[in-house]
Amino acid sequence: MDTKNLANLYELPALDWSSVTERLDAGCDQAPGSGGPDRHTTWLTTINTDGSPHVTAVGSLWIDGCFWFETGQTTRKGRNLARDPRCTVAIATLEFDLVVAGTAEVVTDRDTIARLAAVWAEGGWPCEVDKTGTALTAPFSAPSAGTPPWSVYRVTSQSAYAVATVEPGGATRWIF
Repeated sequence: MDTKNLANLYELPALDWSSVTERLDAGCDQAPGSGGPDRHTTWLTTINTDGSPHVTAVGSLWIDGCFWFETGQTTRKGRNLARDPRCTVAIATLEFDLVVAGTAEVVTDRDTIARLAAVWAEGGWPCEVDKTGTALTAPFSAPSAGTPPWSVYRVTSQSAYAVATVEPGGATRWIF
């Protein structure tokens, strides 16, 4: 991993990636009052056919060192990722703002889908594995997710940028 301190100008130390991942491992609940300025929202950016960005909120998880989210494959983000898997995931925590750039891929491993469905359900979204065992279904999801079944995507990180929002501050870029 290559680390670059982006706050040398202010003589601030580089942020430590392990501190970032420890915070993400602790969870980023989307309930009001749980983080960010008031709650955690994960923003996914994909690339439209004309090269412009498409930004939308997604319900994400940070598990096994990766961001995971779900959506229908016929949604704009699903179609964008099928054509070009490059994307970014951004989230604001109380401690830092983070953008991770990488590639997203549909995951169909039945054990992984079942494990993630259980985590989402524990967090309050009553999803379950669909009849195929390779996607999710639920009584509801975000309107932007389209209709079920919803595919699960894993984002493999290539780089990340974080800006500390607490003292002593700092900004760092990592390339993996």
